[in-house]
Amino acid sequence: MPVTSPVAEALYIDPDHLRPGLYVMLDLPWFRHNFTLNNFKIRSDLQVRELRDLRLKHYRIDPTRSDPEALQSLITQPAPSAAPRDEPAQTHAVASDAQRATQARKRVIAQRQQAIANVERAFGKAVSTMKNLNRNLLAKPQETLLDMGELVGHMMDAFLESPEATLHVMGDRVGGEEVYFHSLNVTILSMMLAKDLGFDAVVARDLGIGAMVHDIGLIDIPAMVLGKDPDDYNHAERSLRQMHVEYGSKIAAKLGLTPGALAIVNQHHEFIDGSGYPNKLKGEQMTEAARLVSLVNHYDNLCNPVNHKKALTPHQALSFIFAQRKSKFDAKALQLMVRSLGVYPPGSIVHLSNDMLATVTAVNPKKPLRPWILVFDETIPKDEALVINLEETPEITITKAIAPALLPPKAMAYLNPRKRVTYFFDGADANPPT
Repeated sequence: MPVTSPVAEALYIDPDHLRPGLYVMLDLPWFRHNFTLNNFKIRSDLQVRELRDLRLKHYRIDPTRSDPEALQSLITQPAPSAAPRDEPAQTHAVASDAQRATQARKRVIAQRQQAIANVERAFGKAVSTMKNLNRNLLAKPQETLLDMGELVGHMMDAFLESPEATLHVMGDRVGGEEVYFHSLNVTILSMMLAKDLGFDAVVARDLGIGAMVHDIGLIDIPAMVLGKDPDDYNHAERSLRQMHVEYGSKIAAKLGLTPGALAIVNQHHEFIDGSGYPNKLKGEQMTEAARLVSLVNHYDNLCNPVNHKKALTPHQALSFIFAQRKSKFDAKALQLMVRSLGVYPPGSIVHLSNDMLATVTAVNPKKPLRPWILVFDETIPKDEALVINLEETPEITITKAIAPALLPPKAMAYLNPRKRVTYFFDGADANPPT
């Protein structure tokens, strides 16, 4: 039976009362269902079945956006009592300090793995959603841009405002889909930095949409050019590849992008020293959002180039930009990116001063050379791996970052680096969950 909500404009109904024409608002994390958005009007019996498959006890409906015919048979009744609170976790007795330490390490690793798994699901959902939106972008530009705006909001919730304040962006290389992974890497990392730069909501939304479609002009570039290593381009191929900015600007203008979003499409290959393309803009001639996307776009292209054999590690990419290309980018944005990702961004494989190998699991914004690490030790099971805060372990230092391809097989299996570069950002603080 339908149930009235304490909120006057909302209505809770039982699964049996779902039907086409009702406007449903899912009270679930966006990445935990297969629908494009959390809020939508039910269009078919198939969607009704998919909603019921979520096995929610009640579903929230917006009567003001539902079809009158679909509402006629809904009879209101008192709201259900609040869901019982979770029972407190039982505390298990431990026999020794060693057992307590082992259990603590297991909890830390399990909680981090769960956080990563959640955001990986969100990233996979974002890839799928973005592909669907791109298919409709030219045919239904106004409706699709509105959906993209909602997607930006969902991504903000999933990646930037989770309880753990964790951002983890990854994706195994999938044939023909690199543009989606790249666009989402750029979008999410740009939004993460924009939040700390204090961008207002309107600018942040424009940034999100602009970053999502910044490479839309690539649809007019032949696949044989896109799949070729840019270092092997002849002059004509390089010029054609650069035309994607002009093509994208024309498409974006036809779609009706806002000036802020359009500027990102126009300027994502410009550099503040005037050495970029297509218009060799300098400094303030670029918008602040475009300066940020230009930096993030360049960073991701260094980490995830067409030829993966030439990929830089996150540490190498940040070091290269800071040491050799600092004059090309907004100083404030670059400093923030280094502080946020750390000198050794999480996911980096590092060699330690005691000759052990480890992977960086979280940054320390106050001391970027002293992150949290997970150590490879064959004598310790993987699910009990040693997690160290280097700030509290001054006798151990990082001597260098190394490419995952150089890892011995056992270390590779233990540390489990990704095929593609991973960004992991813990924005709340540098401490792991306990």
